[in-house]
Amino acid sequence: MGRESASRCQLKEAIALHHDSGSRNATPPFGQSDLNINAADNRPARIFIVEDDPVMLRMVGDYLEQQNMRPVSASGRQEMVHHFAATEPDLVVLDLRLGQEDGLDLLREIRSRSDVPIIIITGDRRDEIDRVVGLELGADDYVTKPFSLRELLARIRAVLRRRDAGRAVSRLDPERGRWKFGGWQLDRRTRRLTDPNGGEVVLTKGEYALLIAFLDSPQRPLSREHLLQATRVHEDIFDRSIDVQILRLRRKLETDVTTPRIIRTERGIGYVFAVPVQPL
Repeated sequence: MGRESASRCQLKEAIALHHDSGSRNATPPFGQSDLNINAADNRPARIFIVEDDPVMLRMVGDYLEQQNMRPVSASGRQEMVHHFAATEPDLVVLDLRLGQEDGLDLLREIRSRSDVPIIIITGDRRDEIDRVVGLELGADDYVTKPFSLRELLARIRAVLRRRDAGRAVSRLDPERGRWKFGGWQLDRRTRRLTDPNGGEVVLTKGEYALLIAFLDSPQRPLSREHLLQATRVHEDIFDRSIDVQILRLRRKLETDVTTPRIIRTERGIGYVFAVPVQPL
């Protein structure tokens, strides 16, 4: 049996197991059902599922619909773009293995235009490179095949919960929404960074988290350990070098990375965001 066929069989078994347990306990746990509702307008969360396997697409869609969510199916880029043109979803579940299309390219395209939460599906647990690249391109979480629908649902709920918590903070403290530093501006509510000339600069998830860590503690030396913890987007890339992330962010912010003016090295300590930061 091939890898994809085995994965599909294991997924079907997971679905059957969930349905059996669900029939014994039809009432959702306290506090869970509201996680499937968009907090902004009290409607079922709209989930875009991008998957070229029609069987997988139908099974995941049916399951999310049973959980009081509104799944929208797309088999590839063309359908995905069509759905986005109609309305933006609350979350995207994106399979990186899309036949002739590159799921990472589609992830990059979505992230360049929208801050919508994205959960990627990767081939298997040994395929680490896809997970790492996907997370650095801006994915919020991932699952690997074969996966249980319970796990996927839990990750969807967790990502939506973090999104709603971030929106609540912005509403309670609007001054934390926009920042200005050295001619640059960052809108934290839209994650939009503009350079001194007004041009938009796209940041990966790791670069954005690193910049936020600096903006929260400007002109104060920060250790590598502190910055590494602040940019921790997933366990699997926790041990990646913070110096590599610093270099990538410098390339986008600095005029000359060999003589950095914004992010300076603090010998024996770590790094310091040297320019003043002003909330707008």
